[in-house]
Amino acid sequence: MAVTSALTWLSRSSQCWRQATSAYLSTLAFHPHIPMLRCRMPSYVSLPPRRINRLAGTRIRLLSSQVPPIPASRAVVQKSPTPQELEEAEMEADLIPEDEVQLMLTDRAAQQLKLISSREGNSHAAIRISVESGGCHGFQYKIELTTQRGAGDYHLIHPGVQPSNLYIDPISLSMINGSTVDFATELIGSSFRVVDNPHAKGGCGCGVSWEMK
Repeated sequence: MAVTSALTWLSRSSQCWRQATSAYLSTLAFHPHIPMLRCRMPSYVSLPPRRINRLAGTRIRLLSSQVPPIPASRAVVQKSPTPQELEEAEMEADLIPEDEVQLMLTDRAAQQLKLISSREGNSHAAIRISVESGGCHGFQYKIELTTQRGAGDYHLIHPGVQPSNLYIDPISLSMINGSTVDFATELIGSSFRVVDNPHAKGGCGCGVSWEMK
């Protein structure tokens, strides 16, 4: 009888369905140890819509406050390019002093770099990050594996996890300085990525293409 009453209330409008679904899913997320198939319909489906929205919002806020920050450290500059190297590479760029390089590297990204070095059997294995023009917002990140520092590259490492090599040219560094290099694992795959770029004001959902401030 209670289920029939709940379905009658939910069938009043599509908005009711959305509100109840949002509240129900937030309850599942709040109690991840409860298997979805064993969960019964929450009793608050008979509550007024305002009460459901308020309850769902409370659950979501509690969840967001419990998410711990991803551990990260300021990358250490192992080697800086010299004016002679820039000249040899035919690159015109202003060199950033080592104490002004503020690129962050998460612990999990550093661990992945260490794993790559171990797998390749090469302590010089690294990723090279560069910024290129293109994409739907004007600029895009290019991240590729490499085993050799290029002329004019900055060589950065994680202070506590080694080897964790990261190479980046001065022009690209000036466009992402202050960002965080992370390694994320998702359902669609795992990849290195640049996040929290203080020089970007917008971008696509994939996080690859972005627009300069």
